[in-house]
Amino acid sequence: MAPLLDIKKATKIYGGGMLSAGPVTVALQDYDLTIEESPATITTIAGESGSGKSTLANLVLGFTDLTSGQIIYRGRDLAEMTAQERIDYRREVQAVFQDPYAVYNPFYRVKHVFDLIIRNFKMASSKAEARDMIEDALNVVGMRGEEVLEKYPHQLSGGQRQRMMMARAYMLKPKLIVADEPVSMVDASLRAMILDIMLRLRDEEGMSFLYITHDLSTAYQIGDHIYLLYQGSVAESGEAAAVIENPKHPYVQLLLDSIPVPDPSVKWGGDEATTIDDEEMRVSVDSGCRFYPRCTQRMDRCLEASPVPFPVGANNHNASCFLYDEEAKILA
Repeated sequence: MAPLLDIKKATKIYGGGMLSAGPVTVALQDYDLTIEESPATITTIAGESGSGKSTLANLVLGFTDLTSGQIIYRGRDLAEMTAQERIDYRREVQAVFQDPYAVYNPFYRVKHVFDLIIRNFKMASSKAEARDMIEDALNVVGMRGEEVLEKYPHQLSGGQRQRMMMARAYMLKPKLIVADEPVSMVDASLRAMILDIMLRLRDEEGMSFLYITHDLSTAYQIGDHIYLLYQGSVAESGEAAAVIENPKHPYVQLLLDSIPVPDPSVKWGGDEATTIDDEEMRVSVDSGCRFYPRCTQRMDRCLEASPVPFPVGANNHNASCFLYDEEAKILA
């Protein structure tokens, strides 16, 4: 059986081209990811701002095109899909975005977001059937139609709006939901509720998630697998618990060490301050390891080529660092 989603050597470069001789930015480079059809999983894409997380989400959702590489959904290349296959893809791959304020049209009542997809995808043959479908979706996220559907977006809280986006995505019964920072703009109690909804949709409805976040605590809490990005490249990947509990890549180790502990006697941060241009290694796919300027274990070969993922543990735990190139060690 073909994987649900198979991303191969996905690269996205902004700038340059025939009409522009200006600098380019490699937003994503040689990215590989596979999500199996079954069982449903939550795959976390984590990293700091500008690491390429949202670029990946936009590529998977078809909002922008690859510079090179492939995105294959159930055996079909996204770039080669017919018009009908595109429609089916958009129904089976849904999105929940970061900003619960920006996704609503303020001139329509909130029921409009449900009416729109029911009409566009011809999901119901009557108003009564449509209303039942909407109610069922709202119940999944702990809401009732009579309380929210006739209101305007400004009359709902941010948490209510975000839960309604989860309900809208659920109503289409998708195979994959791309959740781009879905809890970053809601408070702690609602964050826990939305994460719980994601877990229930995975376990009870068989829906997989591509969970985009910068929050490693939620990645650890709900993620099955994790990919940690640094400036468009995968630094480390594997089972979420294994990567976060036992990081191998120098960047991931530094990232996790920078998380403050709840103890005022423990100093937060190191003694050394590093001031570099974070984008200086991102102007070419041939510019070597992105983390080179900040790495305390860098080698000359790190500037010669980008490191490929090397196995560093069980269950496909990989780190893109020449420190783990066992073949090179043997030859040396």
